[in-house]
Amino acid sequence: MGGTSGRGGGLLRGPVFLLAAGHSCVDVYQGAVAALVPFFVAERAYSYAAASGIVLAASLLSSVVQPLFGALTDRWALPWLLPVSTAVAGAGIALSGTGGAYATTLAMVAVSGVGVAAYHPESARVARLASAGSHTAMGWFSLGGNLGFAAAPLLVAGVVGVGGLRAAPLLVVPAALGSVLCVLALRAIRGTGQAAARGVRAVGRDDRASFVKLCLAVICRSLVFVGLSAFVALYARQRVSSAQLAGSAALFVLYAGGAVGTVVGGGLAARWDRVRVVNWSYAAAVPAVAGVVFVPGPAFYVFVALTSAALYVPFSLQVTLGQDYLPTRIGTASGVTLGLTVSVGGVASPLIGAAADATSLGTALAPLIAFPARAWLLTRTLPEPAPPEPDAPAPGVAKSLVPHGS
Repeated sequence: MGGTSGRGGGLLRGPVFLLAAGHSCVDVYQGAVAALVPFFVAERAYSYAAASGIVLAASLLSSVVQPLFGALTDRWALPWLLPVSTAVAGAGIALSGTGGAYATTLAMVAVSGVGVAAYHPESARVARLASAGSHTAMGWFSLGGNLGFAAAPLLVAGVVGVGGLRAAPLLVVPAALGSVLCVLALRAIRGTGQAAARGVRAVGRDDRASFVKLCLAVICRSLVFVGLSAFVALYARQRVSSAQLAGSAALFVLYAGGAVGTVVGGGLAARWDRVRVVNWSYAAAVPAVAGVVFVPGPAFYVFVALTSAALYVPFSLQVTLGQDYLPTRIGTASGVTLGLTVSVGGVASPLIGAAADATSLGTALAPLIAFPARAWLLTRTLPEPAPPEPDAPAPGVAKSLVPHGS
């Protein structure tokens, strides 16, 4: 019932591994934004609303631009975007700590968001090619991003926690490494010739209605995850301990739980269909989020971990579901599921921040409990789409994977 979850799992392990490692280097910068928020509050005395504006700046342009990059990759292969966008994502975050002006900080974080937006649709297209449509391989690709998220609080705590915001330029190091990994992955894929260029053939027609319903569910997920990402570090200092370490630990658990959830999701999808696993996960997220909001003390971390796992079990499954609902527009599907619907949660962050300033952080976070319940209702009636089938590569596909002269 897992469809193609196991097929192609061993195909092109080298390129898939390199792509996953590069993905982790890029997603460090998505996680770094939330990890930097407590330091902006401490060093620059930002209010909750102002701090949440930083998260909004990172996600707003990304939300709008990423589907546009997805549409472009449906029309043209743009592999050069992988190393370039990685460098841009890192440069924006590295420069965000150097200027004291709030507008400058917003601009730099927004630049990083554009870099992240440019990376994901093309990387998902290349990963789909390299994995021959395997859900398991795409799960490993997604896991790389989750590990990058998980590493972000540790990286920021180690760099900015020790040296202050003036040390932020050192955060460019993962971007430099990621750019090299992207180039190596593209070379490895091109070097495998016909096998690397093997793609997947669209089966059936686009199911736009199911795709829209899936996107609404992912938006609900995004509202919860991004909302918690922006404020869980600050909330942990109220619920567990006032020490800075308590907040960094909460953010690490939130991101690390995502890595566990992604692995579990791939395993569950190998036994049951993806839609069923996604639906079960959202049902489990409801009590988990409630625990984060209402349970004090060390148990707070347990519920943070459960919430993260429940929200990440569906993550890579939703990407492949979106691609299978729109088999003729894989880039667009990737751009929307990884971009507009994932980062749109950042738009709600200022509302949460304003509510927290007016009432309390716990009161502002309580409405998040309703969103996984809504996602559960949306995914109950989704059909399991027909899986993609291996197909012979189109002429010139292998050559299109890397730019001339690379």
